[in-house]
Amino acid sequence: MKILVINAGSSSMKFTLFSMANDTVLAKGQFERLGTEKPNMIYKRADGFKFEGVIPVKDHVEAVREICAKLVDPQHGVIKSLSEISAIGHRVLLGGEKITRPVKVDDGVKEIIREYIPLGPLHNPANLAGIEACEAAMPGVPNVAVFDTQFHQTMPPEAYLYAIPYEFYKKYGIRKYGYHGTSHHYVTLATARFLGKKPEDATLITCHLGNGCSMAAIKNGKVIDTSMGLTPLEGLMMGTRSGDLDPAAVIRLIDLGFSTKEVDTILNKKSGLYGVGGIGSGDMRDNINAAAAGNEQAELALKMFARRVIKYIGSYYVLLGGADAVVFTGGVGEYSVPMRKRIMSGITALGIELDDKRNEACFGTEGIISTDDSKFKAIVMPTNEELMIAMSTVDTLGLKK
Repeated sequence: MKILVINAGSSSMKFTLFSMANDTVLAKGQFERLGTEKPNMIYKRADGFKFEGVIPVKDHVEAVREICAKLVDPQHGVIKSLSEISAIGHRVLLGGEKITRPVKVDDGVKEIIREYIPLGPLHNPANLAGIEACEAAMPGVPNVAVFDTQFHQTMPPEAYLYAIPYEFYKKYGIRKYGYHGTSHHYVTLATARFLGKKPEDATLITCHLGNGCSMAAIKNGKVIDTSMGLTPLEGLMMGTRSGDLDPAAVIRLIDLGFSTKEVDTILNKKSGLYGVGGIGSGDMRDNINAAAAGNEQAELALKMFARRVIKYIGSYYVLLGGADAVVFTGGVGEYSVPMRKRIMSGITALGIELDDKRNEACFGTEGIISTDDSKFKAIVMPTNEELMIAMSTVDTLGLKK
């Protein structure tokens, strides 16, 4: 069985073809700069072959056709026919409260994705475009939508409601939805397995740290709280997003003459490490290097980033009544040895200590980075959202490996 996973963005399209017999990648890649004069395609096979070049496609539909052509290419492909693809799994941002699990796509599902475009104006239209492109390129092949919010839908009302008039929730759906759910779900399953536990017996604090950052409190395998909210803007400080701030700051910016669109751009694209660090980059590595070279503003940005993660770990630890492990994943969580050290140094009051040698050894690989005598464990666990989507697609359609 082979499952194609698609993650369509407004100007990009990532793809991965899995063989589900042993959960291995046959080929993967992406289109970049869709909608421009020079869309770039990257295509990689599992054996190391790589193609990269400009292919003049106009939209998502043509991009999917090119992806299909590469997959079945006699010289560079990995399958003989598109008929070998059993199903297509799509990452979709938001289905609100109307879709809380992976679903086979039909007209009703697509209508719900459209309905939530106001809450996901960049992602939902692109996700829908990816679905419709696959329907056009591979008619008859089932498509499954796997929503970024669904793993968080076990939160109780006291966790997902905001302390604003209740009617705004009932009328407009204004509540915390949480994002990066596919990553948190995968890491929960993988960490439980790593610990020799069933998922329902695992209590974890999962930290997805990258350009986008979120955390989740996992009680017996289910989310009871998460840091992102109505949109991915709430919560931790991120690469270019502000994370938590006083809502009055938004009102103040508008009073100063900034339009709502300008404020949105400031908070989503010009804040976080990028906005505070002052070096023209929201990349963690760049800020760490600048701080090491004596840039005090970059150092401040790193302190702020670590402090917010520490605060969430502390609050989630209390909320959960303890934890089996705090788990680091995502680009920063998996690879940033110095940021993990900053964060771990701030949670020693919980009875956990960092083992420096273990921390340095864990660079994109799973492993324990806390000392043996720690009260609970700190674990690095690489995420695999694409595989989680493929697995969910198989389960949703009732397919057998």
